[in-house]
Amino acid sequence: MEEDKLLSVEQLIYAYAKGVFPMADEGEIHWYSPDPRAIIPIDTYKPAQSLRSVINKHLFEIRIDTQFEAVMRYCAGPRATDSETWISEEIIQAYTDLYRMGFAHSVEAYVDGKLVGGLYGVALGGAYFGESMFSLVSNASKVAFHYLMILLREQGYSLLDTQFMNDNVLRYGAIEISRKDYKSRLAKALKKTCHFELAGKDY
Repeated sequence: MEEDKLLSVEQLIYAYAKGVFPMADEGEIHWYSPDPRAIIPIDTYKPAQSLRSVINKHLFEIRIDTQFEAVMRYCAGPRATDSETWISEEIIQAYTDLYRMGFAHSVEAYVDGKLVGGLYGVALGGAYFGESMFSLVSNASKVAFHYLMILLREQGYSLLDTQFMNDNVLRYGAIEISRKDYKSRLAKALKKTCHFELAGKDY
């Protein structure tokens, strides 16, 4: 029932605006504000040559915000390298509420009308907080990420938060900055007004 929820839209928005985000561990919610913080510079992003050739083949249809909850559930599924997930049912429900209110968004990749990859995150002002991604076929999430970067650049977003540094975000050009620097960039980004939509027609 709604009154029993531990995570609310208001709580999540407040937390993200302060540079804090939740993760579930064995069903319990914990809050994080890493130092250093991983971000991906939007203006300097360039796809790898191998990915560029995949993009040019137009293997995937890209859609925005059409199956948000499905994207989250795929992201919460078991992975070959890790049987644990930090995306609990409580988190899925709370972020789906965020999506319905226009604060969470997904970028989705399709083949023959079937969802095969994508990512989701939270958007406030000119900041996008990347949460997770998944692929059912090779390169699907990489192509979805590429179009996320196009969208963020087109719409004037200034901050892409990826929380922790790992091999996955490193391949996209992630860097680490101090918590102090992150909060300064976040404060500036939150003053902006950006729209989460792809303006280009070449996707």
